[in-house]
Amino acid sequence: MTAEQAAPAVPALVLIGPPGAGKTKLGKRVSALTGLPFTDTDKRIVALHGPIAEIFAEHGESHFRSLEREQVALALAGGGIVSLGGGAVLDPRTQADLESLPVALITVSAKAVAPRITGAKRPLLAAGGVAAWETLVEQRRHLYERLASATFDTSDIPMDRVAQQITTWLEGFAR
Repeated sequence: MTAEQAAPAVPALVLIGPPGAGKTKLGKRVSALTGLPFTDTDKRIVALHGPIAEIFAEHGESHFRSLEREQVALALAGGGIVSLGGGAVLDPRTQADLESLPVALITVSAKAVAPRITGAKRPLLAAGGVAAWETLVEQRRHLYERLASATFDTSDIPMDRVAQQITTWLEGFAR
């Protein structure tokens, strides 16, 4: 079989969850443990279009979501470990894409996330802090839970240990 005839790449793992849960950190660690490539869709957007907060300010959320969907589709087609931005699951096409894939929901408590979400990098949380985060999480909770194959919490467990838990789960998922 030639490379052209090979089946398209399929993500080995997709990480979803609220802002500040640790998806990027875990994705990098799981990538290192498995040897699979890692893609962070938010990082791709920033590299191509500039800071997310600026995209929101200059063009609005709907424009950002359009850029996000494009990068999600590309990342899912590329395979490996894929970390999605917290709101990527809002798009029905992304929801459909995730239904047959191993999806790890990364959760975190409000107390643990508070120091992680400071600063202007998160435009949907800029004005409201933890209260805005809690509202956002509650609005998306049903989607996160419906799409998840497994859930991992980063509130009180070191990221290296959570990454190992995910890797062990993923090995079992593949069997």
